[in-house]
Amino acid sequence: MTALADRPATPTRRRGDRGARTLASRFLGYAILVFFSLVFLYPFVIQIGNSLKTEPDAAANPLSPIPDQVVLDGFVRIFTGTNFPVWLGNSLLVTLVATTGRVFFCSLAGYALARLRFRGRSGLFAAVIAVMAVPGVVLLIPKFLVLNQLGIYNSYAGLIVPLLADAAGVFIMKQFFESIPVSVEEAARIDGASIFRTYWSVVLPMAKPALITLTILSFQGTWNEFPHSLVSVQDPNLFTLPRGLADLVSGSLGKGTQYPLKLGAALLATIPVAIIFVFFQRYFVRDANEGADKG
Repeated sequence: MTALADRPATPTRRRGDRGARTLASRFLGYAILVFFSLVFLYPFVIQIGNSLKTEPDAAANPLSPIPDQVVLDGFVRIFTGTNFPVWLGNSLLVTLVATTGRVFFCSLAGYALARLRFRGRSGLFAAVIAVMAVPGVVLLIPKFLVLNQLGIYNSYAGLIVPLLADAAGVFIMKQFFESIPVSVEEAARIDGASIFRTYWSVVLPMAKPALITLTILSFQGTWNEFPHSLVSVQDPNLFTLPRGLADLVSGSLGKGTQYPLKLGAALLATIPVAIIFVFFQRYFVRDANEGADKG
């Protein structure tokens, strides 16, 4: 009996203990992820719930996600009692034009820094990195002075032109282009293709994951851009959604909390960004996986 008691644990028992520990650690990890997911999602749930409440219900129970009575009065007032349609149209115009321009110009500049050899190339790239390190709030007053001096203050040009290029976008595209072998461009050069034709027809189609990433970041950043609109326009008819929502929150509607209206407008403002992110993320993940398989 003593010999049997002193025998070491069998491999099956050790595997069972290891499996139990793995299951426990996995369960703990999922529990932590679920907890933090709920913490991050709860404010959004509150936003949806309050946008469907009546004014007294939202004022009395602002942290409750369940309305006593589901009503759409807040959404009706958004479109009938505010300039939300104007802000929405301005945001769509500015975001689409600025995103298209930023993707084109940043990819063009990134390709030039990655492939062309010219004097001052390293210094120019260092300047791009330095711009990324400068807080945006520091540039607000100089940006206003430049827009005013150019005569495009308080205009669509003032809203769009400064957003057509971005240092972070140039950096992303340069780093991606440098990961593409130069040999893929040699055939195009042998056939007599120009630098721009090589960039447009050969290299750019291979940069789809980087382009999609830049599109997502540009659309989200431009759609949510508030400080730039603060210093570039003053006409209420030129306000974008962030500027208009800030005007609502600051009390332009008069007395009362008016949570359903404000939170409903904020909810509507998040829908386009969510759609763009979900739509393009699918292609980004697919292209990244295809690139990994080819590698």
